Amino acid sequence: MILFGGILSIKAVTFLVFCVFAIAALGYLLGRITIKGVSLGTAGVFIVALLFGAILYTPLANQLKVGDASYVSNALKIVETLGLILFVTSVGFIAGPSFFGDLKKNFKSYILLGLLIIVIGGLACAGCTILDIKVFGRSPEEAGAMLVGLLSGSLTSTPAFSAAKATVTSDELEAIVAVGHGIAYLFGVVGVVLFVQLVPKMARANMEEERAKLSAANPETPSKLDGSEMELDPFGFCAFSIVAVLGMVIGCFKFGNFSLTTTGGCLILSLIFGHFSKIGKVSIMPPEATLKVFRELGLMLFLIGAGVAGGASFVKYFEWVYFIYGIVMTLVPMIIGYIFAKYVLKLNLLNNLGSICGGMTSTPALGTLISTAGTEKVAGAYASTYPIALVAVVIVSQVLIIIFR
Repeated sequence: MILFGGILSIKAVTFLVFCVFAIAALGYLLGRITIKGVSLGTAGVFIVALLFGAILYTPLANQLKVGDASYVSNALKIVETLGLILFVTSVGFIAGPSFFGDLKKNFKSYILLGLLIIVIGGLACAGCTILDIKVFGRSPEEAGAMLVGLLSGSLTSTPAFSAAKATVTSDELEAIVAVGHGIAYLFGVVGVVLFVQLVPKMARANMEEERAKLSAANPETPSKLDGSEMELDPFGFCAFSIVAVLGMVIGCFKFGNFSLTTTGGCLILSLIFGHFSKIGKVSIMPPEATLKVFRELGLMLFLIGAGVAGGASFVKYFEWVYFIYGIVMTLVPMIIGYIFAKYVLKLNLLNNLGSICGGMTSTPALGTLISTAGTEKVAGAYASTYPIALVAVVIVSQVLIIIFR
């Protein structure tokens, strides 16, 4: 107790940073545990963050004595947003050189798959909503708000979550949307992470052959840099920061209730910068080593920020039936999308799974797939499908709210 009291006497910011690193350390240790070749990887950080949030979120908010729980909530949002910016901007830079060539070849496939996944998810949501109204007697408005929140959580989609909250008609319904999002988010992350590891094993895929197929479909694009360009700084931090700033600015623009958000803005700008690599004689492409570190650091911070807050909501509002609904809304579109991509679109395994990650708007799953596949090229399929899914999930969420209003 003396030690615990001493820790709590440290400045609030220092203690929160201490918690972030403690969660990261324990999470990576958990992620290293492998059962029959399957591990959580970086998603182990998310599990530890959820447990931390479930057990310690309220005591932490109360004991820091720096205001109410909104202080901790805001701090976690900063950690989550910083992580998301680092991750998606790195992914965009990495995918940028081959992105437009890959998109040109598979444009129709990526559009169809992104739309299919979201539409199937929306239909699953509508079916669960009708069941909830008929069986449990909830009002259409409340059931619709809860189930659309579950849909955004099952697809780990912040834009859909924001759009649903903006479309409902009262603060009470906004709170219900938030509860649904928190309940479904756990399986929304873990389910897709495990899926992209289990499918190659169930298919007995030879990863060396699959990487060769991916390279044949997405050939290496020659670098536009010849070594004579001026670097803004040795590690590429300046170019990275410029793209992040511009991406956030673009993400702020709204068209009705829709916006690209920080995620979409940073992803699109980094894809463009990564594609051109230089402006005149100035390099705007950070080194690969920097991008890999930022990608992993960003994913870690994102999972901690989202996981701690999600753990608090999960425990507080958990109901088994809502959790089941969330599982359905994660698994059904993902499985149908995979089958459609394999047998109808004829995508190779790694392009298929990369597109599934993009269609499910799953940032953590992409990190796991890169590790599983042993190549960064899967990010191209993710980046191509993600914008389609991003727009579609926002529209579908708003339509569902209006239907059940």
